[in-house]
Amino acid sequence: MNDEPRWLTAEEQLVWRSYIEAATLLEDHLDRQLQRDAGMPHVYYGLLVKLAESPRRRLRMTELAKYAKITRSRLSHAVARLEKNGWVRREDCPSDKRGQFAILTDEGYEVLHRTAPGHVHAVRQAVFDRLTPEQQKSLGEIMRIVAEGLQPSEAGADLPWLR
Repeated sequence: MNDEPRWLTAEEQLVWRSYIEAATLLEDHLDRQLQRDAGMPHVYYGLLVKLAESPRRRLRMTELAKYAKITRSRLSHAVARLEKNGWVRREDCPSDKRGQFAILTDEGYEVLHRTAPGHVHAVRQAVFDRLTPEQQKSLGEIMRIVAEGLQPSEAGADLPWLR
């Protein structure tokens, strides 16, 4: 058995480093835009979007953590900050004593509504305006394959929202 790692080729190394650089710069770009326009990081904006898209603008905290791909403790901290701003409130789940819902308030919906145009402009400018329609399609397919490969379905998988 060969214990030698499968080192990246020079071409793979270039692809990997380009991805890391682009992902880091994109997240920073979106964070700065959202901090400037709404005083919140990108991850908080994503939580508000998911709540706005959910029936009755509410979602179980465990489902919200799964959507955001973050640990439950990080979600709890984020929701606490959003509650402090008056954008989200929590409500106990009547059918599960330990469960809670996160609910987007009217004020949170208004902040999201005001912030969305600037955010969409930042995303379009940073990504979609730079790519051809074919590149956009390829990027979507590639990212779906990577995401699916990192979300094993077997019981006991080490995923952030299960921690």
